[in-house]
Amino acid sequence: MRKDGLFTVKQNRQIAQSVYEMVLEGDTSAISAPGQFVNVEIEGLFLRRPISVCDLYGDLLTLIYKVVGVGTEKLAEAKPGDCFSLLTGLGNGYDTAKCGQKPLLIGGGVGVPPMYYLAKCLIREGRKPCVVLGFNTEQDCFYAEQFRALGCETAIATADGSVGVKGFVTDAIRQSNFDYDYFCACGPEPMLRAVADCCGCGGQLSFEERMACGFGACMGCSCKTKYGNKRICKDGPVLFKEEVIW
Repeated sequence: MRKDGLFTVKQNRQIAQSVYEMVLEGDTSAISAPGQFVNVEIEGLFLRRPISVCDLYGDLLTLIYKVVGVGTEKLAEAKPGDCFSLLTGLGNGYDTAKCGQKPLLIGGGVGVPPMYYLAKCLIREGRKPCVVLGFNTEQDCFYAEQFRALGCETAIATADGSVGVKGFVTDAIRQSNFDYDYFCACGPEPMLRAVADCCGCGGQLSFEERMACGFGACMGCSCKTKYGNKRICKDGPVLFKEEVIW
């Protein structure tokens, strides 16, 4: 089920290099699972912008986005009291029932936000997630302390070594010695493929794609799987490791 409704900006602040956190208030009832996303309508632009759900508390919705173009530049200019039309309840999220007791959550760059809401959901279910976050530099890092505040063991990898392990999330996974029995990841496709090869257990992968319509009409974000092509925005963005054909 998806809904189209108006959301009011409560807060919009920069939290890292070109990265912003926006808190909005509105009808969040269509959001049913961590890993789902919303499509934000921006005045003057034809296509909505897909942004994953970072946190959800009652009618308050937290989105984290990186300024990369005209649309996100306009989002960054939003002030408390401004309103946006959002399509909510889009995509299929993570199946927490299959995440094991000690899941490893892996987020790369703007793939970090959905891991936060997923961690909160897993903790509420009695699981004990640990977390690996990947960024380019220290200036790009965000939300590590928020994960630690939830009680999650958290490791960081940066490409330049300015914080945590020097290298990629796979390097941090190998060096962390986390005890895990399942993994969930979100990030660019090369990272997802590397994580799937690195982790010797089952997992779920959330793909970052430009999703123009957000509900499967345009067929512009398909992915090859063992069960045929799947639309990232409708059948995903979360797919099981075992079904993806790289």
